[in-house]
Amino acid sequence: MTKPESAAQDDAAQDDAAHGDAGREDAAHDYDVVISGASLAGSAAAILLARRGVRVALLERRSDPAAYKVLCTHSITANAHPVLDELGLVPALEKAGALHNDARWYTRWGWIEPRAAAGGPELPYGYNIRRSVLDPLIRARAAETPGVDLLLGHQVTGLIREAGRIAGVRASTPQGERELRARLVVGADGKDSAVAELAGMPSRQFENTRFGYLAHFRDLPLHGGIGQTWFLEPDMAYAFPNDDGVTVLAVLPDKKRLPAFREDLEGSFLDFVRALPEAPPIDSAERVSKIIGAVNYPLRSRKPTAPGVALIGDAALTGDPLWGVGCGWALESATWLTEAVAPAAAGGGDLDKALAAYARRHGRLQGHQRLAVDFAKARPFNPVERLIFSAAARDESLARHMHLFQSRLIGPLRFLNPAIVAKAALVNLKHRRTAAARSA
Repeated sequence: MTKPESAAQDDAAQDDAAHGDAGREDAAHDYDVVISGASLAGSAAAILLARRGVRVALLERRSDPAAYKVLCTHSITANAHPVLDELGLVPALEKAGALHNDARWYTRWGWIEPRAAAGGPELPYGYNIRRSVLDPLIRARAAETPGVDLLLGHQVTGLIREAGRIAGVRASTPQGERELRARLVVGADGKDSAVAELAGMPSRQFENTRFGYLAHFRDLPLHGGIGQTWFLEPDMAYAFPNDDGVTVLAVLPDKKRLPAFREDLEGSFLDFVRALPEAPPIDSAERVSKIIGAVNYPLRSRKPTAPGVALIGDAALTGDPLWGVGCGWALESATWLTEAVAPAAAGGGDLDKALAAYARRHGRLQGHQRLAVDFAKARPFNPVERLIFSAAARDESLARHMHLFQSRLIGPLRFLNPAIVAKAALVNLKHRRTAAARSA
C-alpha cells in the first residue's frame, strides 16, 4: 500500500536523528530520487533503487492504481527475464496467466520456426501478458517496497534548478501544487516525456512510414499455440497469445494503405488479417476490444542524462512497435540506471560520473535503433536481410540465432557477424543445388 505522507515524514525525522550529520545533509532533499511515471520502467526502478537503500518518491499522474497502458504489444522480450526474476515477479506473472512468448515468423521463403537444439537447453523466453494485469501488479509491488512512496495523482509540471542542475520537481496534485527535492529526477513518463521536455534534453525523431492498429480476440487459435509474425515486405502483422485466452492481433501496413483504413477501419482491418498466409480464423473468434492504434508513431532517441536527470524506458528511446521491444527495454534500462547510480543517489558517490556510466550503457541500444529506423521506412528486405531471413527459414541453427536477436539477447554486430553471413550463404547455396537437382 502507499505510505501516507505523515508517516513518511515521521520516518524521515527518526532517520535524521539516527544518522546525525548524514541526516542533516539529507534534510535538503525530500527524497534521494524522484521518479515521474509509475508504469513498467518507473516502478521497476523504484523497487530496485529502494532495495539498495535509496529513498524514492514514485509519482504517477493518474489517480487510479489500476491504470495501465492500452496501446502496447503486451509482450516482454527475453532480455528482460533476469530483471523480472530480480524483481521477484516471475511467480506472480505465471500465476496471473502470463504465457511464454515463443513465436514463429512468416517470410516469402517460408516460416522461420526457432526450436531448441536436440539435447540442448530450452530457448530463452519472455512473457506475453496484458498491461491491464502487468501494470497494476508491478505498481503494487513498488508501493509495498520499503523506501518507496507511491504518490498517485501527481503530475510533473516543472523542474527545480539549482547551481546548473536539476534538484527536484514541481507537481500538480489533488491537494494543489507541491515541490519535491531530490538528488536525482528520473523521467519514466513515456515517449512524450514531460521531464525530458522540461529539462531541454536533446532528442532525434525519425519518421515511421507504417501505421498500426490492434485489437484483442478471445478464443483465436494460432498455429502451435504460439505467437505469429508476418513479414510481408513492406507490410507487417503479428498475433500474440496472452493471459486469459486473449490474443493481441496487430496490423502494421505501409501508409499507402491509410486512406482505405480511414474510410473503413473495421473492414480494412479484418480484410488485412483474412489475407495473411495461414491467417488466424478471426471470423469465428470473439473480439473483446475496440480496434485502436496510431497513424503517426515516430521513433525517438533522447540523450538519456543531464545534470541531476536520467531518462528510462520510452522517455529515453522509443522504438518501432512492430518489434515489441518497449517493455523489455523499459525493464532493462531501469536495471542499468539502478546499477549505475544507486550508491551516488543515496549520497555515497559522484552522481555525475554515475550518470555518465548509465548513459554509456544505454548507448548499446543505438545499434538496434538504427536498424529499426531504417526498417521503419517500409521498404522490402535489403540484400543482407534477404540472405539471413531466407537461410533461417531453411536452417534450424540460424532460426535459433534469429531468435536470440529478436529477443534482444544479442546486438546487431553479433547478429550480422561474418561467420553468420557466410553460413547463411552456404545454406542458401545448398538449397539452390538441391532444388536444381530435384528439378533435373
